[in-house]
Amino acid sequence: MKAIKFLTLTVALVGASMLTGCHIYNKFDIEKQDSAIANDYAAAKKEALDTTAFGNLRWEEVFTDPVLQDLIRLALAQNVDLDNARLNVDIAHANMRGARMSYLPSLSLAAQGGAGGNKSFHLQGWNYTIPLTASWEIDVFAKTLNSKRGAEASYRQMQNYHQAVRSQIIGAVANCYYGIGALKSQIRLSEETAEIWRQNVDVMRDYKSIGRTNEAAVVQAEANYYGILASLTDMRSSLHELNNTLAILLRQQPQVFAVPELESFAAPQIALEDVPMCQLAARPDVRAAEEALAAAYYTTNSARAAFYPTLSISANYGFTNQFGSNIINPGDWFSSVAGSLVAPIFARGKLKANLDATKAQQEQAMNNFEKTVLSASAEVSDAITSFRNNAEKELHVARQVEDLVKAESYTKDLFAAGSATYLEVLTAQSSLLSAQMTQISSRLAQAQAVISLYQSLGGGR
Repeated sequence: MKAIKFLTLTVALVGASMLTGCHIYNKFDIEKQDSAIANDYAAAKKEALDTTAFGNLRWEEVFTDPVLQDLIRLALAQNVDLDNARLNVDIAHANMRGARMSYLPSLSLAAQGGAGGNKSFHLQGWNYTIPLTASWEIDVFAKTLNSKRGAEASYRQMQNYHQAVRSQIIGAVANCYYGIGALKSQIRLSEETAEIWRQNVDVMRDYKSIGRTNEAAVVQAEANYYGILASLTDMRSSLHELNNTLAILLRQQPQVFAVPELESFAAPQIALEDVPMCQLAARPDVRAAEEALAAAYYTTNSARAAFYPTLSISANYGFTNQFGSNIINPGDWFSSVAGSLVAPIFARGKLKANLDATKAQQEQAMNNFEKTVLSASAEVSDAITSFRNNAEKELHVARQVEDLVKAESYTKDLFAAGSATYLEVLTAQSSLLSAQMTQISSRLAQAQAVISLYQSLGGGR
């Protein structure tokens, strides 16, 4: 009768708790979050993904230069950050398997034995117990369920994070490659200009000797020459650092990579178009932020579930020669089954504090998710704008270079004829060098904008 009353009370308590805490069984749904950004994102996820969109192209289709392709393959095979991201996926997968196994009962074997004796230390006999114990927590209040779901969300988060790192590595290698090519072009141009300006110093000295110019012009020519030599040291240092950066990405010792000048290979191109939200929704870091929010949601559910009772069943089965105060030889088999219901009553405020903390962490996860979506949109917009503006800029600079080449030639002829000063020649040459350097920078900026856009769309999947 007492057992029946206990069972009835248990069922009633469980039923009442389930009615008041049914939300702890719910799965995370991004559509049900109180956020306009989350709602837009949820709607975008339902749209059919265009496999021909720029972010969905294979990286080999975007970066067609064979030397660059070899470097990217090497980085994807050897990069430390990408390897660590892969290991994080393995860790999360192991945790997920462990969480799924939580539904199974636990088994343990704890053999015990001993001997009794009298005051003269004469042994009276051995007693022993060899029990096999099984215990199973019935997941009435979704404690194990939320733990499993949270582990699954964390696993998906790490998978998306791995893809995000992969995309970053591809973009970083491409940026280094085009950056090295641009610096080589600028160094070569500066070295050619430096040689011209060195010759100018000799010319100014000759002109001074025949009275065509004065010491001020000679000193100005020398200053101009030393100025470009100084700028060359900065560019060579930048080139050295960029080679080292590429070596780190490839997990190699510092070295000089055989990268051609920027003008010798085609920069990646893109047909400009508006980027719909569905492409941003496929971005791996956005998906990772969504899964982080889901994991935080399940952590909060677990904190709520901690307020409800724990229902466990345990069973013992084994062999012993000890029954109560009697020792029987030979021994015999024994078995027992028991159930327990443990409900928290007062835990010194720990459960409430833990729930408040998990709620705050869930709000932080929502803030991070919204920031990730907005940042993704801004990065795409910035990359498209940069490509457009630098493409237009290069057209203007190309015309400027053409005119300045003519201006330099005309000014040198006028100076030889005595109709122009050396300052005018110097101004024309400096303007030409500056425009040529800007032209190279504009080409590099276009390539970097395409790389940034590809990375902003999660390219390299």
